[in-house]
Amino acid sequence: MNTFTKYMQSILLGISLMACSQTANSVNQNSKITADNIADEISKQVKYYPSEKIYTLGYSNDKCYFEMFVDGIKLTKAFNKALGNTAVEINHVLFKSGKHTISYKMYPLGKSKEYDEVFNTLVEDTDLDFDLKSYDLKNEKAPDTEYMTYSLPKKKEEIAKGYIKEKFVGVGKTFYEGNVDVTIDVPYNSEAPFENAMDLRKMNKNELETKLLKKYKEVWSIYQNKEYDNIAKLEYNSLKDLYVSTYESKEVINKNINILFTEMYKSSTFKMQPIEKYKLEFFADGKLVALMLDTDDNRLRGNTALWAKVNYDGGTRGIFLNRYFYIPQGKSEFMAY
Repeated sequence: MNTFTKYMQSILLGISLMACSQTANSVNQNSKITADNIADEISKQVKYYPSEKIYTLGYSNDKCYFEMFVDGIKLTKAFNKALGNTAVEINHVLFKSGKHTISYKMYPLGKSKEYDEVFNTLVEDTDLDFDLKSYDLKNEKAPDTEYMTYSLPKKKEEIAKGYIKEKFVGVGKTFYEGNVDVTIDVPYNSEAPFENAMDLRKMNKNELETKLLKKYKEVWSIYQNKEYDNIAKLEYNSLKDLYVSTYESKEVINKNINILFTEMYKSSTFKMQPIEKYKLEFFADGKLVALMLDTDDNRLRGNTALWAKVNYDGGTRGIFLNRYFYIPQGKSEFMAY
Protein backbone atom coordinates (compact mmCIF):
# COMPACT_ATOMS: atom_id res chain seq x y z
CA MET A 1 0.00 0.00 0.00
CA ASN A 2 1.61 3.28 -1.03
CA THR A 3 2.05 6.16 1.37
CA PHE A 4 -0.62 8.31 -0.23
CA THR A 5 -3.17 5.54 0.04
CA LYS A 6 -2.30 5.10 3.71
CA TYR A 7 -2.44 8.84 4.28
CA MET A 8 -5.75 9.16 2.46
CA GLN A 9 -7.22 6.33 4.50
CA SER A 10 -6.35 8.33 7.57
CA ILE A 11 -8.30 11.37 6.37
CA LEU A 12 -11.00 9.91 4.09
CA LEU A 13 -13.19 8.59 6.89
CA GLY A 14 -16.37 9.69 5.54
CA ILE A 15 -16.58 23.12 9.31
CA SER A 16 -20.02 26.23 11.37
CA LEU A 17 -22.48 28.01 9.40
CA MET A 18 -20.60 31.24 9.01
CA ALA A 19 -19.94 33.87 6.40
CA CYS A 20 -16.77 33.09 4.45
CA SER A 21 -14.31 35.93 4.51
CA GLN A 22 -13.08 36.90 1.09
CA THR A 23 -9.82 38.27 2.49
CA ALA A 24 -6.86 35.95 2.75
CA ASN A 25 -6.08 34.92 6.30
CA SER A 26 -2.64 35.25 7.84
CA VAL A 27 -1.03 32.00 9.00
CA ASN A 28 1.57 32.50 11.74
CA GLN A 29 3.77 29.49 10.89
CA ASN A 30 5.97 28.12 8.10
CA SER A 31 6.08 31.49 6.34
CA LYS A 32 8.27 30.26 3.47
CA ILE A 33 6.03 27.29 2.62
CA THR A 34 3.66 27.52 -0.36
CA ALA A 35 1.51 25.07 -2.28
CA ASP A 36 4.16 25.10 -5.01
CA ASN A 37 7.17 24.32 -2.82
CA ILE A 38 5.76 22.21 0.04
CA ALA A 39 6.70 18.89 -1.59
CA ASP A 40 10.27 20.00 -2.35
CA GLU A 41 10.76 21.48 1.13
CA ILE A 42 9.59 18.24 2.74
CA SER A 43 11.81 16.14 0.47
CA LYS A 44 14.85 18.13 1.65
CA GLN A 45 14.20 16.91 5.21
CA VAL A 46 14.02 13.19 4.38
CA LYS A 47 17.10 11.09 5.09
CA TYR A 48 17.85 7.46 4.31
CA TYR A 49 19.49 4.82 6.51
CA PRO A 50 20.97 1.29 6.33
CA SER A 51 17.96 0.10 8.35
CA GLU A 52 14.56 1.74 7.88
CA LYS A 53 12.07 0.26 10.31
CA ILE A 54 8.35 0.83 10.01
CA TYR A 55 6.51 0.17 13.28
CA THR A 56 2.99 -1.21 13.24
CA LEU A 57 0.38 -1.44 15.97
CA GLY A 58 -1.77 -4.48 15.31
CA TYR A 59 -5.09 -4.89 17.05
CA SER A 60 -8.17 -7.05 17.34
CA ASN A 61 -11.30 -5.90 19.10
CA ASP A 62 -14.85 -6.98 19.81
CA LYS A 63 -17.91 -5.18 21.21
CA CYS A 64 -16.28 -1.82 21.83
CA TYR A 65 -15.40 1.47 20.22
CA PHE A 66 -11.85 2.53 21.08
CA GLU A 67 -9.15 5.10 20.46
CA MET A 68 -5.41 4.54 20.53
CA PHE A 69 -2.62 6.98 21.32
CA VAL A 70 1.17 7.07 21.23
CA ASP A 71 2.62 9.46 23.82
CA GLY A 72 -0.81 11.03 24.11
CA ILE A 73 -1.07 11.76 20.38
CA LYS A 74 -4.19 10.32 18.83
CA LEU A 75 -3.72 7.90 15.97
CA THR A 76 -5.75 9.15 13.02
CA LYS A 77 -7.17 5.72 12.28
CA ALA A 78 -10.85 5.45 13.23
CA PHE A 79 -11.25 2.30 15.28
CA ASN A 80 -14.99 2.30 14.72
CA LYS A 81 -15.91 -1.29 13.91
CA ALA A 82 -17.80 -3.55 16.30
CA LEU A 83 -15.09 -6.10 15.72
CA GLY A 84 -11.95 -6.02 13.66
CA ASN A 85 -8.40 -7.21 13.18
CA THR A 86 -5.74 -5.17 11.39
CA ALA A 87 -2.65 -3.00 11.93
CA VAL A 88 -1.74 0.68 11.57
CA GLU A 89 1.65 2.27 11.07
CA ILE A 90 2.79 4.60 13.85
CA ASN A 91 6.13 6.05 12.70
CA HIS A 92 4.55 9.48 12.13
CA VAL A 93 4.03 9.86 15.90
CA LEU A 94 7.49 8.52 16.82
CA PHE A 95 9.79 11.53 16.84
CA LYS A 96 12.87 9.90 18.36
CA SER A 97 14.20 6.73 19.99
CA GLY A 98 13.43 5.93 23.59
CA LYS A 99 10.53 5.03 25.84
CA HIS A 100 7.08 5.55 24.36
CA THR A 101 3.66 5.05 25.91
CA ILE A 102 0.91 3.28 23.99
CA SER A 103 -2.48 3.97 25.52
CA TYR A 104 -6.11 3.32 24.72
CA LYS A 105 -9.58 4.55 25.65
CA MET A 106 -12.60 2.28 25.35
CA TYR A 107 -16.29 3.09 25.12
CA PRO A 108 -19.49 1.04 24.78
CA LEU A 109 -20.25 0.08 21.20
CA GLY A 110 -23.86 1.29 21.19
CA LYS A 111 -25.67 0.39 17.97
CA SER A 112 -23.83 -1.53 15.28
CA LYS A 113 -24.45 -3.40 12.05
CA GLU A 114 -22.67 -6.44 13.43
CA TYR A 115 -24.92 -7.04 16.46
CA ASP A 116 -28.67 -6.82 17.04
CA GLU A 117 -28.09 -5.93 20.68
CA VAL A 118 -27.38 -2.33 21.68
CA PHE A 119 -24.39 -2.18 24.03
CA ASN A 120 -24.77 0.77 26.42
CA THR A 121 -21.91 -0.43 28.64
CA LEU A 122 -18.80 -2.52 28.18
CA VAL A 123 -19.72 -6.18 28.51
CA GLU A 124 -18.01 -9.23 29.97
CA ASP A 125 -16.76 -10.44 26.59
CA THR A 126 -15.60 -7.02 25.38
CA ASP A 127 -12.15 -7.63 23.97
CA LEU A 128 -9.12 -5.65 22.83
CA ASP A 129 -5.67 -7.05 22.09
CA PHE A 130 -2.78 -5.34 20.40
CA ASP A 131 0.84 -5.95 19.49
CA LEU A 132 3.80 -3.86 18.39
CA LYS A 133 5.88 -5.09 15.45
CA SER A 134 8.24 -3.66 12.86
CA TYR A 135 9.41 -4.50 9.37
CA ASP A 136 12.51 -3.16 7.64
CA LEU A 137 12.21 -1.45 4.26
CA LYS A 138 15.90 -2.20 3.63
CA ASN A 139 15.50 -5.90 4.40
CA GLU A 140 12.15 -6.97 2.97
CA LYS A 141 12.93 -10.68 3.22
CA ALA A 142 13.46 -10.51 6.98
CA PRO A 143 10.55 -11.56 9.19
CA ASP A 144 8.69 -8.96 11.22
CA THR A 145 10.10 -8.25 14.67
CA GLU A 146 7.63 -8.42 17.56
CA TYR A 147 8.28 -6.23 20.62
CA MET A 148 5.26 -6.74 22.84
CA THR A 149 1.69 -7.99 23.04
CA TYR A 150 -1.12 -6.70 25.24
CA SER A 151 -4.51 -8.03 26.29
CA LEU A 152 -7.24 -6.47 28.39
CA PRO A 153 -7.11 -7.40 32.08
CA LYS A 154 -9.63 -10.08 32.94
CA LYS A 155 -10.78 -11.81 36.08
CA LYS A 156 -11.65 -15.45 36.50
CA GLU A 157 -15.05 -16.45 37.83
CA GLU A 158 -16.29 -19.92 38.64
CA ILE A 159 -19.59 -20.21 36.76
CA ALA A 160 -20.19 -23.79 37.82
CA LYS A 161 -18.15 -26.31 39.70
CA GLY A 162 -15.02 -26.94 37.69
CA TYR A 163 -15.96 -24.37 35.04
CA ILE A 164 -13.99 -21.12 35.09
CA LYS A 165 -14.86 -18.19 32.83
CA GLU A 166 -12.75 -15.10 32.18
CA LYS A 167 -14.55 -11.75 32.24
CA PHE A 168 -13.30 -8.30 31.31
CA VAL A 169 -12.64 -6.31 34.51
CA GLY A 170 -14.39 -3.25 33.06
CA VAL A 171 -17.76 -4.93 32.59
CA GLY A 172 -20.65 -2.53 33.23
CA LYS A 173 -18.54 0.61 32.75
CA THR A 174 -19.07 3.30 30.16
CA PHE A 175 -15.35 4.10 29.92
CA TYR A 176 -12.12 2.19 30.42
CA GLU A 177 -8.51 3.08 29.69
CA GLY A 178 -5.05 1.60 30.00
CA ASN A 179 -1.49 1.95 28.77
CA VAL A 180 1.80 0.16 28.35
CA ASP A 181 5.37 1.49 27.94
CA VAL A 182 7.74 0.18 25.31
CA THR A 183 11.22 1.16 24.10
CA ILE A 184 11.38 1.91 20.38
CA ASP A 185 14.44 2.66 18.25
CA VAL A 186 14.26 4.85 15.13
CA PRO A 187 17.21 6.12 13.03
CA TYR A 188 15.99 9.72 12.80
CA ASN A 189 15.77 12.31 15.57
CA SER A 190 12.99 14.86 15.11
CA GLU A 191 11.55 17.45 17.45
CA ALA A 192 7.79 17.74 17.57
CA PRO A 193 6.77 21.38 16.95
CA PHE A 194 4.73 21.22 20.16
CA GLU A 195 7.44 19.58 22.30
CA ASN A 196 7.99 22.72 24.38
CA ALA A 197 4.45 24.06 24.12
CA MET A 198 2.34 25.37 27.00
CA ASP A 199 0.25 23.01 29.10
CA LEU A 200 -3.15 24.20 27.90
CA ARG A 201 -4.93 22.35 30.70
CA LYS A 202 -3.80 25.16 33.01
CA MET A 203 -5.80 27.76 31.10
CA ASN A 204 -9.37 28.72 31.98
CA LYS A 205 -11.42 26.16 30.06
CA ASN A 206 -14.12 28.55 28.84
CA GLU A 207 -11.57 31.12 27.69
CA LEU A 208 -9.54 28.41 25.99
CA GLU A 209 -12.57 27.03 24.14
CA THR A 210 -13.60 30.51 22.96
CA LYS A 211 -10.07 31.22 21.72
CA LEU A 212 -9.83 27.82 20.03
CA LEU A 213 -13.21 28.17 18.30
CA LYS A 214 -12.04 31.49 16.84
CA LYS A 215 -8.96 29.71 15.47
CA TYR A 216 -11.10 26.92 14.04
CA LYS A 217 -13.21 29.47 12.18
CA GLU A 218 -10.05 31.03 10.72
CA VAL A 219 -8.79 27.64 9.54
CA TRP A 220 -12.26 26.70 8.26
CA SER A 221 -12.23 29.83 6.13
CA ILE A 222 -8.77 29.05 4.75
CA TYR A 223 -9.90 25.66 3.45
CA GLN A 224 -13.32 26.85 2.26
CA ASN A 225 -11.82 29.83 0.39
CA LYS A 226 -9.17 27.58 -1.19
CA GLU A 227 -6.20 29.53 0.12
CA TYR A 228 -3.75 26.91 -1.08
CA ASP A 229 -0.55 28.55 0.18
CA ASN A 230 -2.06 28.88 3.65
CA ILE A 231 -3.29 25.28 3.54
CA ALA A 232 0.29 24.25 2.76
CA LYS A 233 1.57 26.25 5.74
CA LEU A 234 -0.96 24.58 8.05
CA GLU A 235 -0.20 21.06 6.84
CA TYR A 236 3.56 21.27 6.40
CA ASN A 237 4.57 20.08 9.89
CA SER A 238 2.38 16.98 10.01
CA LEU A 239 3.14 16.00 6.40
CA LYS A 240 6.87 16.48 6.98
CA ASP A 241 6.77 14.23 10.04
CA LEU A 242 4.84 11.61 8.06
CA TYR A 243 7.30 11.46 5.17
CA VAL A 244 10.50 11.87 7.22
CA SER A 245 9.43 9.01 9.48
CA THR A 246 8.59 6.71 6.56
CA TYR A 247 11.77 7.51 4.58
CA GLU A 248 9.69 8.42 1.53
CA SER A 249 11.16 9.19 -1.90
CA LYS A 250 10.94 12.61 -3.53
CA GLU A 251 8.89 11.16 -6.38
CA VAL A 252 6.24 9.70 -4.08
CA ILE A 253 6.06 12.86 -1.98
CA ASN A 254 5.53 14.99 -5.10
CA LYS A 255 2.88 12.64 -6.44
CA ASN A 256 0.96 12.32 -3.18
CA ILE A 257 0.87 16.02 -2.38
CA ASN A 258 -0.12 16.85 -5.95
CA ILE A 259 -3.06 14.44 -5.70
CA LEU A 260 -4.01 15.82 -2.28
CA PHE A 261 -4.27 19.35 -3.63
CA THR A 262 -5.61 18.73 -7.14
CA GLU A 263 -8.15 16.00 -6.35
CA MET A 264 -9.18 17.23 -2.90
CA TYR A 265 -8.63 20.88 -2.06
CA LYS A 266 -8.91 22.22 -5.62
CA SER A 267 -11.96 20.10 -6.44
CA SER A 268 -15.10 22.13 -7.20
CA THR A 269 -17.00 19.66 -4.98
CA PHE A 270 -14.85 20.33 -1.89
CA LYS A 271 -17.13 21.84 0.76
CA MET A 272 -16.40 22.46 4.41
CA GLN A 273 -18.99 21.25 6.90
CA PRO A 274 -20.40 23.24 9.86
CA ILE A 275 -18.39 23.38 13.09
CA GLU A 276 -20.99 22.01 15.49
CA LYS A 277 -21.61 19.40 18.19
CA TYR A 278 -18.07 19.39 19.52
CA LYS A 279 -16.22 18.98 22.80
CA LEU A 280 -12.84 20.24 23.98
CA GLU A 281 -10.19 17.55 24.33
CA PHE A 282 -6.49 17.62 25.25
CA PHE A 283 -3.67 15.50 23.86
CA ALA A 284 0.07 15.00 24.41
CA ASP A 285 -0.03 15.88 28.12
CA GLY A 286 -2.01 19.04 27.49
CA LYS A 287 0.30 20.43 24.81
CA LEU A 288 -2.24 19.85 22.04
CA VAL A 289 -5.94 20.66 22.04
CA ALA A 290 -8.79 20.10 19.60
CA LEU A 291 -12.54 20.45 19.23
CA MET A 292 -13.62 16.84 18.75
CA LEU A 293 -16.93 15.80 17.23
CA ASP A 294 -19.32 14.95 20.06
CA THR A 295 -21.38 12.19 18.49
CA ASP A 296 -22.32 8.53 18.86
CA ASP A 297 -22.10 8.05 15.09
CA ASN A 298 -19.23 5.61 14.66
CA ARG A 299 -18.56 6.99 11.18
CA LEU A 300 -17.71 10.40 12.64
CA ARG A 301 -16.60 9.99 16.24
CA GLY A 302 -12.94 10.25 17.07
CA ASN A 303 -12.32 13.06 14.58
CA THR A 304 -12.07 16.82 14.98
CA ALA A 305 -14.87 19.21 14.08
CA LEU A 306 -12.84 20.44 11.11
CA TRP A 307 -14.01 18.41 8.12
CA ALA A 308 -15.29 18.59 4.57
CA LYS A 309 -17.07 16.57 1.92
CA VAL A 310 -15.69 16.00 -1.56
CA ASN A 311 -16.45 13.80 -4.55
CA TYR A 312 -13.55 11.38 -4.80
CA ASP A 313 -12.98 7.89 -6.13
CA GLY A 314 -16.52 7.47 -7.39
CA GLY A 315 -18.48 8.85 -4.45
CA THR A 316 -18.95 11.60 -1.87
CA ARG A 317 -16.38 11.20 0.87
CA GLY A 318 -15.78 12.79 4.23
CA ILE A 319 -12.29 14.23 4.56
CA PHE A 320 -11.31 14.93 8.14
CA LEU A 321 -8.78 17.73 8.49
CA ASN A 322 -7.58 16.58 11.87
CA ARG A 323 -5.56 19.62 12.82
CA TYR A 324 -4.52 19.92 16.47
CA PHE A 325 -3.45 23.20 18.07
CA TYR A 326 -0.73 24.33 20.48
CA ILE A 327 0.69 27.55 21.91
CA PRO A 328 4.51 27.76 22.10
CA GLN A 329 6.02 28.85 25.40
CA GLY A 330 6.19 32.62 25.57
CA LYS A 331 3.58 33.07 22.82
CA SER A 332 -0.14 33.79 22.97
CA GLU A 333 -1.50 32.54 19.64
CA PHE A 334 -2.36 29.04 18.46
CA MET A 335 -0.33 27.18 15.88
CA ALA A 336 -1.60 24.15 13.97
CA TYR A 337 -0.23 20.64 13.82
